[in-house]
Amino acid sequence: MPVMDVGGRQIGVSEAGWLDDIKEWDEDIAKAIAQREQVDLTPEHWDVIRESRAYFDEYGTVAEQRVFMKLMKEKFGADRASQQYLYQLFPHGLLKQGNKIAGLPRPKGCS
Repeated sequence: MPVMDVGGRQIGVSEAGWLDDIKEWDEDIAKAIAQREQVDLTPEHWDVIRESRAYFDEYGTVAEQRVFMKLMKEKFGADRASQQYLYQLFPHGLLKQGNKIAGLPRPKGCS
């Protein structure tokens, strides 16, 4: 089983880098995953990560992209809710890369 060292802690991950146990997630783990994904986290990234986690905590599932974009529009405005904006932050996509950094379960169909 692959592991990722985060501040001396051994964190189990899948071959593709998804957390084995989403309860282990914290911001240090997010930073480590982002580094592996070659994403430099900015306050805008953290807004997306926090919204993704809040949706998961409330509904027990990862938000579909269309639903998530609507949530972002309501909270942050249209300029921060477009597909282009989200791909600017997460070049491999919100569902694949953003949710991985947020420590959420891998959505069906994501490698």
